Amino acid sequence: MSTGSTDPALRIDALSCVRGDRMLFRDLDFDLDAGELLHLKGENGSGKTTLLRALAGLLLPESGEIRWRGADIRRLREEYSRHLLYLGHLNGIKGDLTAVENLRITAVLDGFRLTESRAWEVLGKIGLRGHEDLPSKHLSQGQKRRVALARLLVNRASLWILDEPFTALDVAAVQLLQEVIRRHVDNGGLAVVTTHQAVAMIGEQTRSITLGSRA
Repeated sequence: MSTGSTDPALRIDALSCVRGDRMLFRDLDFDLDAGELLHLKGENGSGKTTLLRALAGLLLPESGEIRWRGADIRRLREEYSRHLLYLGHLNGIKGDLTAVENLRITAVLDGFRLTESRAWEVLGKIGLRGHEDLPSKHLSQGQKRRVALARLLVNRASLWILDEPFTALDVAAVQLLQEVIRRHVDNGGLAVVTTHQAVAMIGEQTRSITLGSRA
């Protein structure tokens, strides 16, 4: 945990989340600062995705606070979103658009302009060479995942929230993604990652929290 007089970048105080009539977790506390990664663990149904969506500001917790640099994210709204990149376990890409078009559109939504040449370069680097201009609906699940993950190579958000980012990736893509996350954290970024796969996280800067399957 971070210490000292200044607030950590991300602080969670007494957070509780409910799904239906079941308490997923109660009074959860943790903080995360620049250059740290949190590996979120837990069985299916323990609330991992719910917690990530709450951290991303996509749902309201039952109680508690999520603060970014000392301020409640509900008050920050768009200011907080400018610091955030959230990738859910669904790819969130449009099937009728090519990989290049998808990446450039998400860049606009993330608040910056990505040239077509840079999009081609990034997609080639992430293992989609030869598939950049195909409609995404014709790509395999692993290739669609790479299109979504290409955002990580161009986005400058300081906080990454990644829900099962390694799903459907082959060994080479897993290794590349590990390096991308490692570089982000080494450069002072923050990351919250959940994964069922046995992948090596970045080391000393990594902490973990395990959510219980029952409240």
